[in-house]
Amino acid sequence: MIKRYISSGLLLGILFSSVSANAQDSRSRAGVLTCRTSASIGLIVGSRQRLRCQFKADAGWTQNYTGVINRVGLDLGVTAGGIMTWLVLAQTTAMPHEALTGKFVGASGDISVGVGVGANVLVGGTRKSVSLQPLSVEGQVGINLALGVAGMTLQPVR
Repeated sequence: MIKRYISSGLLLGILFSSVSANAQDSRSRAGVLTCRTSASIGLIVGSRQRLRCQFKADAGWTQNYTGVINRVGLDLGVTAGGIMTWLVLAQTTAMPHEALTGKFVGASGDISVGVGVGANVLVGGTRKSVSLQPLSVEGQVGINLALGVAGMTLQPVR
């Protein structure tokens, strides 16, 4: 059983590396997205967390978003929520306001025993032109193991 988790973790690491390398080919840093996550209960085949996010553009402006992140795959346990931070890469550094509006998809992995970590590599937004690369690992508190595919939807706060 443990060998299967280790194998899954290695496979996820390889997936993160390949997605990250491909997404950075023709993209420039546009800013940083930081999201606070709600508590979560893993339902074996998936989970759902509400998000409150803030995008800080390198151009000097900020924009707030709300959203959800869903995971499909192995997801066991309970977390009290946490913080995720991504480097936002786009085809141009002059990103328009609300460019992070829309759906993102990609690979996801989390592990917690007390304080835990995780990472999500996602691509999407306006015309699927934005790539979110883990700038730092997700910080969360709980007991959880999650490996799979993540889908995130963001809407601007008006």
